[in-house]
Amino acid sequence: MSRTLLSIENLTAEIEGKSVLRGVNLTLKAGQVHAIMGRNGAGKTSLSNVLMGHPKYKVTGGRILLEDVDISDWSPEDRAKARLFLAFQHPVAIPGVTVASFLRAALKAVRGSELEPQSFRALIKTELKALGVPETFMTRSMNDGFSGGEKKRLETLQLRLLQPKVVVLDETDSGLDIDALRDVVGNIEQYRNQDRAMLVITHYQRMLEVLKPDIVHVLSEGRIIRSGGPELARELEARGYDWVSA
Repeated sequence: MSRTLLSIENLTAEIEGKSVLRGVNLTLKAGQVHAIMGRNGAGKTSLSNVLMGHPKYKVTGGRILLEDVDISDWSPEDRAKARLFLAFQHPVAIPGVTVASFLRAALKAVRGSELEPQSFRALIKTELKALGVPETFMTRSMNDGFSGGEKKRLETLQLRLLQPKVVVLDETDSGLDIDALRDVVGNIEQYRNQDRAMLVITHYQRMLEVLKPDIVHVLSEGRIIRSGGPELARELEARGYDWVSA
């Protein structure tokens, strides 16, 4: 039986006194891909931020277990070191910090004990080639002036370098045209295996056509109100969300 990598137990949270999660329960086992769908304001991005330990969010109840360890009060840095990874809907630009410097620092923090310092550059070059990303990427400031596709491709590069066990993708399809989406999501699909789990947050079924989920959940007003197989995503695409709420 597959082991549980991430368990969310009756999770409640608020931001600036406003309740955003109202009892979320979810279990991700190794090898699984789960999708979270829902309207704007349903709590999808709040869930991703709470999972990663965003300091503006306060957990008011429940637990987040990463491989049976309660990480509910851990810092984002410690969660990353424990191999929890969040791909942001809108990756932040960091002018003056090159992509190369950022990736070396991230690799050292998360996988430093696994890698010899001289192997960092070789590993980055290998992954750049695998993703078809030019090496000139490395001298640019982090996400500064990047297109939507370039930002998401860079997050895919981070994903492959950091080797997380649990991946949370917060609307990775946002701002991508069809070709860029197929390219980025196809590379993420390659990362999928029986030792990892993914939680995919999206509005649209088009992303799930490539990254086929095992289970689809509908989030509404901070709660999961329905779960099902991949056919649920297709039904939501065709019928919208009113029938689920009803």
